[in-house]
Amino acid sequence: MKLHGLICCFLLTLLSGVVLATDQAPIKEKAEAKAEVLEEKAADKPNAPPAPKSEAITPKEVQAVDPAGTAPLDDPITCLARSIYWEAKGKDTAEMEAVASVVMNRLGHDGFPGTVCEVVKQGSETKSCQFSWWCDGKSDQVKEDAEYALAKEIAGKALNRQLIDRTRGALYFHDHNVDPSWAKEYTKTAETGKFLFYKPKDGEAR
Repeated sequence: MKLHGLICCFLLTLLSGVVLATDQAPIKEKAEAKAEVLEEKAADKPNAPPAPKSEAITPKEVQAVDPAGTAPLDDPITCLARSIYWEAKGKDTAEMEAVASVVMNRLGHDGFPGTVCEVVKQGSETKSCQFSWWCDGKSDQVKEDAEYALAKEIAGKALNRQLIDRTRGALYFHDHNVDPSWAKEYTKTAETGKFLFYKPKDGEAR
């Protein structure tokens, strides 16, 4: 009887998870559709005002996307959130927001790709990734649920154009613990506890 009870409990839990995932599917699809529209607008008009309420991704919608942190990186929310997570998890919210701003600044700048996922994955074909986590050969699946939920919240705000750009238009950044030679060719725009941010002196992407 005990075994039978355990099996029933397991099946009920599994079924609840399936039902929950099914309920979340329309919300996820709506969020991804909104994100694609916002991504396109950000690429065309990087200095546009915040998205109107009818177009903005809601907190509930953004959390319905990639809830387990295991989905393929093929939509704007997942690509942006995963980049924020891997570049700045364990740091503070301001630094996570700054990483999001760099991705969005690139999206609206000549010399960079026209979608969030292409920006995040740029250089992977030549093993010279712009964002090192994408080419480090390690698993890109999320390990900390709470930190990833925060990364997704910030990704949603970035796509909604609701973030203050703490980087002042930066297109590049690096950790304080490294001293890359390329930094000398750029203008430093901002600094946080962990990162330094830059943009080209002539405004042209390298």
